[in-house]
Amino acid sequence: MGEMPQAIGAVRPGGRTARTRGAVLEATRAEMEEAGYAGLTLERVAERSGVHVATLYRRWRNVEGLVIDLLGELGKTEIPIPDTGSFENDLRALALEIAALYRQPGHRALVEGVIAAALRSPEASAAWAAVMAERNRLASEIVERAVRRGELPPETDGIAVINAVGAPVYYRMLVVRGEVDDALAETAAATVHAGALNGAFTRPQSRPRLRDAQGEPPRT
Repeated sequence: MGEMPQAIGAVRPGGRTARTRGAVLEATRAEMEEAGYAGLTLERVAERSGVHVATLYRRWRNVEGLVIDLLGELGKTEIPIPDTGSFENDLRALALEIAALYRQPGHRALVEGVIAAALRSPEASAAWAAVMAERNRLASEIVERAVRRGELPPETDGIAVINAVGAPVYYRMLVVRGEVDDALAETAAATVHAGALNGAFTRPQSRPRLRDAQGEPPRT
């Protein structure tokens, strides 16, 4: 995984310090899942974790510090990368995995809380961006495999493909506030698959020039 921004007061030695940190981060996750970012306080985390609130103020300073450290742990979570031997099936499986992830109890509230923290804190924003960048990099392997098999144009941008698969899920979840269901995942995968086959996700310098109605390329 890529290197995550260091959270305030976040150290990773073993023993009692590691157990304390683990308890605090688990309590932070639970609080965000139950009450969202707006309800997250150091006092509530201290009560749930059994760690004195003074320790939280000393090591994490504020709720943004807790969220940043939690993001570091989320960023280390491995995600399953489909390998079915077919780009179309890999893309569909990935989209369904993403949808299933955000249907898990509490996970949606956790993501919403993380986004809220990122809007308020540059450090939280950087941590969230690092988590997503690493996960997209890992998932883009399905595109790289498809290129090697000759299923996709050589200059297909794997990150752009993965972003396009996930974008409808985040839009439905965070903007429209609707249900993230399998139908949405299926539609996203089919749309992105068709676009990728037709070169919609090739890097700009390798895309064919558009032609006008008479078949002539536009003058520059």
